[in-house]
Amino acid sequence: MKFLVASSLVALSALIPASALAGDTCSTQTLAATHGQKQDIVATAIGAGSFQTLVAAVQAAGLVDTLKGKGPFTVFAPSDEAFAKLPKGTLESLLKPENRQQLVDILTYHVVPAEVTSAAAMKVDFAQTVLGQALRVEKLDIADGKTVLRIDGATVTAADIACSNGVIHVIDTVLLPRKNLVETAKAAGTFKTLLAAAQAAGLVDALSGKEPLTVFAPSDEAFAKLPAGTVESLLKPENKEKLAAVLKYHVVAGRHLAKDVVTLKEVATLNGKHAAIRVDGSGAHIADAKIVATDVLAANGVIHVIDTVMLP
Repeated sequence: MKFLVASSLVALSALIPASALAGDTCSTQTLAATHGQKQDIVATAIGAGSFQTLVAAVQAAGLVDTLKGKGPFTVFAPSDEAFAKLPKGTLESLLKPENRQQLVDILTYHVVPAEVTSAAAMKVDFAQTVLGQALRVEKLDIADGKTVLRIDGATVTAADIACSNGVIHVIDTVLLPRKNLVETAKAAGTFKTLLAAAQAAGLVDALSGKEPLTVFAPSDEAFAKLPAGTVESLLKPENKEKLAAVLKYHVVAGRHLAKDVVTLKEVATLNGKHAAIRVDGSGAHIADAKIVATDVLAANGVIHVIDTVMLP
């Protein structure tokens, strides 16, 4: 799994077509610093005239001095049009003093503590942000040999705007930090048994922590396929260690996307055993389970849904 870290970044020429840099959102001429000298990220954004909402948010969050600092930083900057797409009242709520921390979290989710060109971004799957969460980075090839860079689903509409303390990439959507694995599973509504088991096994804290994990998550339907009484037995306090061993067999350290999983022969699980991976005409499998949904991203990892509970 390739991961963006400051020490490994190399400045490379942009792969996004030059036409993408001269769009209506933000022209290179507008963003050019006075007398040919680069300005810091904040001054560049102010001078562009198309980031008024972002600048106001940065001021309200108390992040101006940070983004005017030495850096280097990479800012995935939502345009004013991107902020306008938020549900009515969202921005006004975020700008209130009592919601300052939430605003800080959202803004720092748009900032990488390193200078990342579009070319460098296209070589990785994730970029670690100042918030501590990782952004999903995707390169999409479209017609006429053009390439689109997407960040957490947002499209980069102008790339590689050079500043004295970093670089700005303009995006068309405001990015919102993700929930952790437990919260993501809870929101899905189809992992009630898995969550109850994690609670009974004392694994909720581990699945809510900062260390990235990949969970092959059995759905409620998968648990329902177990012999009658199996789940009830595993949930008993006296079977806590056995339950924990079963659940840890479904968890792998690190953040592994489906495209990487299918290239492996096996994965090392947190209970110390290896689970075999195979791909055939019916799809991808881990141990005796079929992977039925992939790449459900969370703040601290990724979920792949499976149709069968795996027993170590």
